Amino acid sequence: MEIYAHRGFSGEYPENTMLAFQKAYDAGVDGIELDVQMTKDGEIVVIHDERVDRTTNGIGYVKDFLYKQLRLLDAGSWFHDRFARQRVPALMEVMEWVQNLDKKIMINIELKNNVIDYPHLEEKLLKMIGQFQLEKQVVLSSFNICSMLKARRLHPSIEIGTLFEGIHESAIPKAKVVDAQAIHGDLLFVLSSEGRKAVAQGLKLRVYTVNDTKVTAMLQDAEVSALMTDFPNEFLM
Repeated sequence: MEIYAHRGFSGEYPENTMLAFQKAYDAGVDGIELDVQMTKDGEIVVIHDERVDRTTNGIGYVKDFLYKQLRLLDAGSWFHDRFARQRVPALMEVMEWVQNLDKKIMINIELKNNVIDYPHLEEKLLKMIGQFQLEKQVVLSSFNICSMLKARRLHPSIEIGTLFEGIHESAIPKAKVVDAQAIHGDLLFVLSSEGRKAVAQGLKLRVYTVNDTKVTAMLQDAEVSALMTDFPNEFLM
């Protein structure tokens, strides 16, 4: 079972920052999960919320900031004063970092477009992945099934993991509609009969967000292929 760092090593470092990604890599993770939104001037940036309020010292929606304005925000102090110099990364910055790593890791890019529609996000994202030749190291995911369908139409082989919360009988059919290779579900789903059906039908299961090592054995028994956690160090011991 692979270990993915959820928003980087977010249990001990400010989420979705280059520091959190580097610390996750240093810990020995197999992959990193991160979230993307888009700025007013079309830059794909790594931040979970539609608004910047929770994880920066700014106020407002990501979509209303120019990239150069967003870069001025402090994306670390909310977590601890010693992280005051952290910034909201551009996805391109992350891609350059991944390309230069000694050890190859997977990058799960979650498109946060189920609340706000970011025009041409899929096209821009796939173009960037192609420019860095990271097609084999990227998994795309979203709760927005239409976005994943669009991504599949644009790229016939990029790995897709459809995102679901809770147990849904529609999870497998929706995954198959977009020709997804995986379902990304919570603990309830991956341990349910629907989770077992997904594995039996050839779909990989990735589970989010697990921070209790006591459930590791159950997840292995359920043939979960990857576990996403805020504390990767605890699962890599």
